[in-house]
Amino acid sequence: MLIAVGLGPGDPELLTIKAARLLREAEAVFVPGEMAYNLVEPYRSDAVTLDFPMTSDESYIEACMEENAKRIAPYAMKGTAIFGIIGDPNFFSTFSRLTAILKRDHPEIECETVPGISSITAFASVAGVPISRSFSVSDGSDPDVSITLKVRHPKQAAERLRGEGYSEFILVERMFMEGMAVFSGNELPDESSYFSILYARK
Repeated sequence: MLIAVGLGPGDPELLTIKAARLLREAEAVFVPGEMAYNLVEPYRSDAVTLDFPMTSDESYIEACMEENAKRIAPYAMKGTAIFGIIGDPNFFSTFSRLTAILKRDHPEIECETVPGISSITAFASVAGVPISRSFSVSDGSDPDVSITLKVRHPKQAAERLRGEGYSEFILVERMFMEGMAVFSGNELPDESSYFSILYARK
């Protein structure tokens, strides 16, 4: 198994308790650079630093991804390997590209993620700006994902979003709480808990 663990925004004390435990228990820990290594070092000093180049050369990036996947695979096949990544592994990270190669070459390897404090939420704390209304996040490209909080009528919300060009929907209700449920596609319920998040993608 390979687990991508979010390391937070840059402070070793902002790792979650679960992240610290997994780092200590794993057979092997890999990180994408010196900054990530410095974050995991208090918990796992034998972490292996891999090369993930910051370049626009797609062929070179792909070659590095292939090499990194080959190094991680043996550990992920026989036990639990951790890939520690700054921020959250599901937000603007290299993990999705890495797992695509692993799933292609080693479909038997299970891949999971453990969330970390992202730069989006950490920014509000550092800047001292509470966010209490809707906001948008962008890397400069045109958005193709919408995330809506507190969705009490998910079917109705999905129909509205379909009119805006969205076609893929996932609802998570009571995330990490008792009674957590995940709905997708045409299975969206008419009503849901206050603690619900609707993901939509064009």
